[in-house]
Amino acid sequence: MTKELNIISVKQRFGIIGRSAALDRALFTAVRVASTDLTVMIQGESGVGKEIFSRIIHELSKRKHNGFIAINCGAIPPGTINSELFGHEKGSFTGATGERKGYFETVSGGTIFLDEIGEMPLDTQAYLLRVLESGEFLRVGSSKVLTTDVRVIAATNIELEEQIKKGKFREDLFYRLNTVPIKVPALHERPDDVYLLFRKFSVDFAEKYRTSSLELDDKARYILEHYRWPGNVRELKNVVEQLSVLSEDKMITEGIIADLAPQLITRNLPVGVMTRETEGFAEREILYKFLLDMKSDLNDLKSLVFNLIKTNNLNVPEAGMSQMVSNQDLASRSPSFYGSRPLDDDDGEDLDRPIILNDQHRDRYQKSEVVDEALSLEDMEKDMIKKALKKYSGKRKDAADELGISERTLYRKIKQYDIPD
Repeated sequence: MTKELNIISVKQRFGIIGRSAALDRALFTAVRVASTDLTVMIQGESGVGKEIFSRIIHELSKRKHNGFIAINCGAIPPGTINSELFGHEKGSFTGATGERKGYFETVSGGTIFLDEIGEMPLDTQAYLLRVLESGEFLRVGSSKVLTTDVRVIAATNIELEEQIKKGKFREDLFYRLNTVPIKVPALHERPDDVYLLFRKFSVDFAEKYRTSSLELDDKARYILEHYRWPGNVRELKNVVEQLSVLSEDKMITEGIIADLAPQLITRNLPVGVMTRETEGFAEREILYKFLLDMKSDLNDLKSLVFNLIKTNNLNVPEAGMSQMVSNQDLASRSPSFYGSRPLDDDDGEDLDRPIILNDQHRDRYQKSEVVDEALSLEDMEKDMIKKALKKYSGKRKDAADELGISERTLYRKIKQYDIPD
């Protein structure tokens, strides 16, 4: 109960809206670590409110009466970031007309929040590592060692492990910063909080401009709760302000969203995870399509036979006959011809008689050899994939759409059957 009361009080004090378990875990970690001097790494997508978490840690710490500064490492040019953080001496570089104290010197005793830490240059990372380990630093152009007592809170919206593999981030600095990690959930990971945030922003905007706050109908609420929100809370706030200004109707509907914020509807959904069940379904779809194409080929063959009979004026005797097609197919494909003479609509007996080839005409045609077609499902599937790739000149995406499967499944099948590109 004490934990829940602490989280509720922190939300009220810092204006945090949300009831998701992931958000509560992140807040609880921030509250617990605030009373220490441990370095904290806040991870989360852009716009989730990482700076708010850094302020929570600072305001609940023993350093709350000292300075706090937030620095975006990606917004400072690489040539000047060392001077900004650690200061410089007069004449140390062009334009240095006097000495300057850096942030680590001016905020000593307080907290520095280094946002977008992954954008920090490698040489600056080395200087920062020394500060974290010993509290010592050098101004640019100086050999005098200075000390500082600053708590560092870092934040990133990228995977630093990947940056380490690429040689763009120091591994030792990562482990030094990542003493206590805090993962701030993205907005799409807590969809139940979207409506709460919408109401908060709507009321705030209405109070600011003395107007009525917005409402959502069921469909509009569903759209907002199922949108990906790549800009997270910041994007949601912008959308609320946009709708508040542009919408004449305060009850937001699906149509209003389609007109004023169409990006919320025409969004790109992520590709689902392919499971064994869905892969099996995709394979069956290929086989069904193959059988349908085979049926189409047989119908074409029937039409060819009808044309041969008609063109060569073949007789169709009743004796020694071999049935080739059903009367229904015959009537649908050649309604005015049966055998070697026209059909009468009232002549029901002719419609019961199948087409055959007379023995005296068999010698007119070349001898043919009946070849058994492979009935292996794998062979049929392989043949269909080859046909689709040939049809679209090797373009896998178009071939996959034609076959009704995902491009990933098609790629796996190509490898499985060793089909050349």
